[in-house]
Order: sequence, then structure tokens, then C-alpha cells
Amino acid sequence: MVSVVQASRARRFRSGLRLAGAVVLTVFGAAAGQAGGPLTLADLSDLRCRFGAAQQPFLPQLVAARRAYQDKRTLSIVALGSSTTEGSGASSPEKTYPAVLQEELKRRLPDTDVRVINKGVGGQSAYDMLLRMDADAIEPRPSLVIWQTVVNDAIRHVGEEKLAKILRKGISKVGEAGIDLVMMDLQWLPREDRYPKYDDYRAVLKNTAAEHGVSVFPRYAMMKSWARSKQFTEQELVGMDGLHMVDASYRCLAVRLADGIASALTGAKPEMAETSKPTN
Repeated sequence: MVSVVQASRARRFRSGLRLAGAVVLTVFGAAAGQAGGPLTLADLSDLRCRFGAAQQPFLPQLVAARRAYQDKRTLSIVALGSSTTEGSGASSPEKTYPAVLQEELKRRLPDTDVRVINKGVGGQSAYDMLLRMDADAIEPRPSLVIWQTVVNDAIRHVGEEKLAKILRKGISKVGEAGIDLVMMDLQWLPREDRYPKYDDYRAVLKNTAAEHGVSVFPRYAMMKSWARSKQFTEQELVGMDGLHMVDASYRCLAVRLADGIASALTGAKPEMAETSKPTN
């Protein structure tokens, strides 16, 4: 027997699909061209992930990754981070964002050897990651590192100046190794007022990345847009603890990362669906 809660979620999901269908014509050409064929049911479902993409574009500059793609048709990525990267809240390892990202990039770049290495350790601070950066992020010799960090620093209030110094050291390490870097913004939280300095720590990450010309994946704004779109329930974005992401939000995270990375490598315009207002 289907419960009232399950029926309600099903109605909301069908409503989201109908709304996604309204923008199919906007993205059909890009999606079909990138995937090499017509849109599938999975593509239609993923359209809800792209609401707000025009307002929060992810257009990274990936010099090393593009060179590897053009010269060798290879793409090696290290996902360095804490619980978001490790996959806390995911129902299985295959549902983590690095695993989905690998599959999405393989689908978009079918002639390329794609490998995404998950180096996430739950609960770690930026300093913890700096200590293992050489072994986990640089020694594998990827062409791209995606560094997801700062949320634990914000929760523990480690100090903004201290954090900025740590981030600068990490950014310099990756850059000196000739590896591309993308910093991932903190997640949107339904009850982030529990952490009064949350936005201040987000600003440290964004400002430090800007100082060094590093691309930032706008996760916070994306998640906020998903929440406002009413196509997702709160439980599809953040788990019962109000902090960790879950399968649906991990998938959307990977879809949007893959859109931007594939676009940077191929020069194709990334898929986007419009919304009426930007979110910050």
C-alpha cells in the first residue's frame, strides 16, 4: 500500500517532470548534440537539476584538462573533500557525486578515458586535507582536482584568517604541480542560522579562489535555486540531519559539474534552463 507521504512525493516529482518538460525545447539541441542522440527519460528527469543554470553558470577554465583531452583523450580527476565527497547520505557508493560524475562525463565524452578518484574523508577540515594533498591529490597526477572544503571549518569556527592561509597553501600546491583546480562552494542548508559565521566562511573561500584565479563551483546558489524551484522536497536535497546531501542532490551536483567540465573541454555550450530570478 502506498502511504500518504509516498503519494505526495510522487505527485511533486511528476509535477517537477511536467515543469522540466516545459523547457525541453530550450535545451533539446544541446542535450542531443552532447549525448549523441535524442533525449532519454533520464535526461528529462535531470532537467530539474539545471533550473537556475543561467543565473549560476559554471564555466571553468581548464587548461591542463583540455590539453589532456585534446592530446590523449584522457581525463583524470581527483575529488578531494570531506563528507560531501566521501558520500555521507548517499544510499550506495554508486550514488556519490564522484561516481555519478564519472558516469556522466563518460556519457558526454564517449571517446575519452575518464577516471574520477574519490578522496573524500568525512569530518575533515581544510587543514586536514592540506596535510594529505600531496599524497591524495598531486601524486596521482590528475589533470583536475575538485576541492570541496570549508564547511567543517565554518561549523567549528576555526578562524577566517587561518582558513585563508590554509586555502592559499593548498591552491599553490595544486597550481605548482600544473594541475587544474576547481573549488566547490559550501552547500545550502535549510537551517544554516545554526552557524552564524557560515556566510563569512563562504566569502573566505570565494575571495581566496578569486585572488588566485581559481574557478568556484557555485553549489550554494544552485542548491538554493533547487529548493526555491519547488521541484525538490527538502528531503531530496538534505538528509534528516539537516546537513548532508542525499542521492537526488548528489546526482544534480554531478550533472552540473559534468555540464561545465564537458563544455570547458569541448567548447560546446553548456545545457541551461532559465529561471526568473538569480539566487546568491
